[in-house]
Amino acid sequence: MNANNEHDPSYRSLLLLEEISKEDSLSQRVLSKRLGIAVGLVNSYLKNFIAKGYIRVSTFPKNRYKYLLTPKGIAEKTRLTYQHLHYFTSLYTTARKDFKVLFLNLEEEGVESVLFCGVDEVAEIAYLSLQETGIELVGVVDDEEYAGRLLLKYSSEKIENMKAFEYDRIIISSLKRQSDLFEKLVKSGIKEDLICYINSVT
Repeated sequence: MNANNEHDPSYRSLLLLEEISKEDSLSQRVLSKRLGIAVGLVNSYLKNFIAKGYIRVSTFPKNRYKYLLTPKGIAEKTRLTYQHLHYFTSLYTTARKDFKVLFLNLEEEGVESVLFCGVDEVAEIAYLSLQETGIELVGVVDDEEYAGRLLLKYSSEKIENMKAFEYDRIIISSLKRQSDLFEKLVKSGIKEDLICYINSVT
């Protein structure tokens, strides 16, 4: 299983087809921004979709384009949806179990409070597992690009603002950016033995 599923070409295809199915008059620049990938890459995917018969293109005035899913494109979107539903189900089951084990072990060590680092779908799984213990979540931090994202009622702060929180351990609550966040925490002066994460989801 690939924890960096957002970089999987088939997953990007699904996201693009999903965006087109919701709103057909989208520019490549808008699609690029929504998916977080380069405009050139969006263009490459769209050309491939046209070649495979997944979308049709209509031209508007002023060189604007309208992308329409064909029946073949709808069928492909459905296929990819089922494929990635299986991925996320497996991810949820494995991460839920591993975070629960991590938190129970920390509770046995006397840990009373934790700070999450990293906001994505895995952070929500970590939060659910934490609720099965007596450990308190005091806040959430992330790097500058992701700061401000919400994890339920928690708004993530910048990593540089960690000093505002009192905690016993920091939990890396993102699998996609686990290594990157670990390095940033260490560079920020956090001791490695205070940083915890799960590593069995690969």
